[in-house]
Amino acid sequence: MKYTIKVTRTTKSRISDVDFDNIPFGRLFSDHMFIAEYINGEWVNPRIEPFAPFSINPASMGLHYGQNIFEGMKASVTQDGDPLLFRPEMHARRFNRSAARMCMPAVPEELFLEGLHQLVGMDKNWIPPREGSALYIRPFMFANDEFIGVKTAQVYKFMIITGPVGPYYARPVSLLAESQYIRAARGGVGEAKAAGNYGAAMLPSKNAQDKGYDQILWLDGRDFKFVQEVGTMNIFFVIDGVVVTPSTEDGTILRGITRDSILQLLPEMGYKVQERPLSIDEIVNAYHKGTLQECFGAGTAAVVAHVDKIAYKDLVMELPKMEDRKVGEAVKNYINGLRAGKIEDTKGWIVPVKMEATVG
Repeated sequence: MKYTIKVTRTTKSRISDVDFDNIPFGRLFSDHMFIAEYINGEWVNPRIEPFAPFSINPASMGLHYGQNIFEGMKASVTQDGDPLLFRPEMHARRFNRSAARMCMPAVPEELFLEGLHQLVGMDKNWIPPREGSALYIRPFMFANDEFIGVKTAQVYKFMIITGPVGPYYARPVSLLAESQYIRAARGGVGEAKAAGNYGAAMLPSKNAQDKGYDQILWLDGRDFKFVQEVGTMNIFFVIDGVVVTPSTEDGTILRGITRDSILQLLPEMGYKVQERPLSIDEIVNAYHKGTLQECFGAGTAAVVAHVDKIAYKDLVMELPKMEDRKVGEAVKNYINGLRAGKIEDTKGWIVPVKMEATVG
């Protein structure tokens, strides 16, 4: 190992307080966290400590100017209890693409992965055994200069925290196509997992929920014509037997790891797939013709979430029932099977947790 990670174990685990049959998403956290700082042009003091609040200066630049990024990952276990990660190197690379767009330093991939493996190895007993549940992993970085002024920070903190989660969506979701607010535009930060993307989405998301919808279906920022993604997921449509998902070429759509996995799996399952601009008018026309067969979202948190209703202006499109959602269900079962060790991994996507940290 290139990095020596200092480890301080908790003196009292909180795992006995967890009901693994009733896990709220994002509210429970495991015993430990990984931390490293970027100071004087290098990453220093990598360590694992007990999960706890920490102090930052009120002038910390990340609080004021938005240099904050994150990733979302999951760890699962096989039927024998062996902990697994899903395409962790892809997450490390996407994290650094986000960092580059936000003018933040890259976290060396080796440091990212070593910290990840050791942290998950230490807290592997926090991984829920039930299929569809997982240990959610949140790597994040923020500017930590103690300075009030608009400039690139010189000091950063990188952390990884984890927590057990159940399914993100317990039922199919409903979407409201947004025609006033935008998520991203060409030249913006749409393909970065920047915290501000999600903060700016809070008001339109609340408006959609107040109208009875679970999530927003975002449209492009110029004409409100082309589909981008959902608030928490990339989006797929099955139109007349063809699986269509919006292209990510213009930089407005997050390049999802689950999205990439599904795009590789679908042709092997015999489905025709297209990555291309997809207009809301095409979706409406397909609905009226009876060729809009299926819609599902895809992301690390949700894996695959079926969509049962899409509203656009005065039109509410009801999608086929569960028994007809064959494409989304097929890829969901395949990915969950991989993560549970029930399906042979022929692509090298499943990575066993390699290290368990010792006291250092």
